[in-house]
Amino acid sequence: MPSSELIYLDNNATTRIDPAVLKVMHEAHATAFANPGSRHAAGRQARRLLEDAREQIASIVGAHPNEVIFTSGGTESINLAISGLAWSPDGILLSLPGEHPATVAAIRKMEQLGWKSAHFPVDERGEILSERLPDLEWNHARMATVLWAHNETGVIQDLGPVEELCERNMIPLHIDAVQAVGKIPVNFRGMRVTALSFAAHKFHGPRGIGALLLKSGCQLKPMLVGGFQESERRAGTEAVSLIAGMAKALELWNADRELRIAHLEQLQSEFETELRKLLPSVVINGEGAPRLPSTSNVAFPGVDGEALLVSLDLAGIACSMGSACASGSSEPSPILVAMGLPSDVYEGSLRFSFSVQNTLDEIHTAVKRVADVVRPQLDSSL
Repeated sequence: MPSSELIYLDNNATTRIDPAVLKVMHEAHATAFANPGSRHAAGRQARRLLEDAREQIASIVGAHPNEVIFTSGGTESINLAISGLAWSPDGILLSLPGEHPATVAAIRKMEQLGWKSAHFPVDERGEILSERLPDLEWNHARMATVLWAHNETGVIQDLGPVEELCERNMIPLHIDAVQAVGKIPVNFRGMRVTALSFAAHKFHGPRGIGALLLKSGCQLKPMLVGGFQESERRAGTEAVSLIAGMAKALELWNADRELRIAHLEQLQSEFETELRKLLPSVVINGEGAPRLPSTSNVAFPGVDGEALLVSLDLAGIACSMGSACASGSSEPSPILVAMGLPSDVYEGSLRFSFSVQNTLDEIHTAVKRVADVVRPQLDSSL
């Protein structure tokens, strides 16, 4: 058990559900318990709540309601996009190095079917090197996927150059926006992309619900079959209460998003500035690139990241070494390696991720605890 009160700085893994979201879900369970596919009055009531939530979500992310496909979360949305947009029997699938494990696994599955994969080149900050994009084998590319806001570093990609090349070569482009939606503004209508994935639990909504946005007119092969739901693009009875909870969480973010973004920016700035004062040798991975205000990926050169993670846990700091979906892996972070960082940097890197529920007092306490834990480990490494 932690020796101090927990300070939760692992919000990129998941966030605490907002009490207002729980209230909406409880009401939905009570009043919209019927199957939304049923034709009786109770079923129609559930259908109304479902479609109202769809319209609300679509409005906030700049999509048309019929472009919203509800799924069980980010992993399913990513898999549905990659498998469902693969109309060619083979070809090259382009992606970032260090994509989310769900994307990596989906690409591996495509390789088993005869596809090949290639990576967009990135610089030392993890940004796509747009000047080198034309060097890729676009004549053989059949699909591309991009992690818009990186779950480990928080680096936000400029999608324009990739959008342009995908449009020019007429290949579908999927955007993993799981870390972006509910943290930065999204306007799907204004993006030159085919599909976009997100999940509610990353912005104080419930686990088990997400969505795939699919541009109108684009064909998608369903991954789950056996029902008419979601316009026959994703079979299975819709989880109305979870969908209502996701809509409420997104509504709460949208209602005061400027204030929320400013609060996160302040937390991130205080954390990194104060940590540098106490530990001048730290490195902020991705610094200088556009980053999510919710994410600080910090390297403690010469310190073993695994040991530090355990020590911080005992000190009451919840953070991570990277994606929670790859927490069992002993391999170094693919994105940090692709950025060309030396081994003592990527092996000593931890991710601290913030939410609007964190306070400045928590950040100041967290910095002190981190410094107190790191100093002895730095001394022992000398």
